[in-house]
Amino acid sequence: MKDIELLDPRGAPAGPRRGGGRVFGHGGLRLVLLRLIADRPRHGYELIKAIEERLGGSYSPSPGVIYPTLTLLEELGHVTVSAEGGGRKLHTVTDAGLEHLQAHRDEVEALLARMADGGRGAARPAPVERAVHNLRQALHMRLAGPPLDTAQVHAIADLLDEAARRIERL
Repeated sequence: MKDIELLDPRGAPAGPRRGGGRVFGHGGLRLVLLRLIADRPRHGYELIKAIEERLGGSYSPSPGVIYPTLTLLEELGHVTVSAEGGGRKLHTVTDAGLEHLQAHRDEVEALLARMADGGRGAARPAPVERAVHNLRQALHMRLAGPPLDTAQVHAIADLLDEAARRIERL
């Protein structure tokens, strides 16, 4: 799968992620699922496909993410579930779910807007993404090694602070 980046409702990065990563910020998936169910009652598989379609095929949530979230929405009283033939469950929004959506209308609309372009509008350019990955890897490897002394800790912090300042001024 290709890289995508979405922001959570507060505008903080929730990606970039490659298949299996976290695409939605905290609570974002719940809001998107609730909105899709409010549009029309749906089965879990239909919700997976609807999200994949809205993201242009760049991300497809796994059943291991969708079904526990649907259970949580039911426990919160935001959806009801009715059993259909073949063990399929149809999820329908409740009045409490509609009230929750209304209370978070701006967050939902922001998430859906970012999903509409398949996440492309929020993606970082590939060379920047590569460089960020390399920096994280270098930091991880160095911090996982032998303990740092005070001078080394300050030297790393100074390098990172200087890089941040230079990037801000571009």
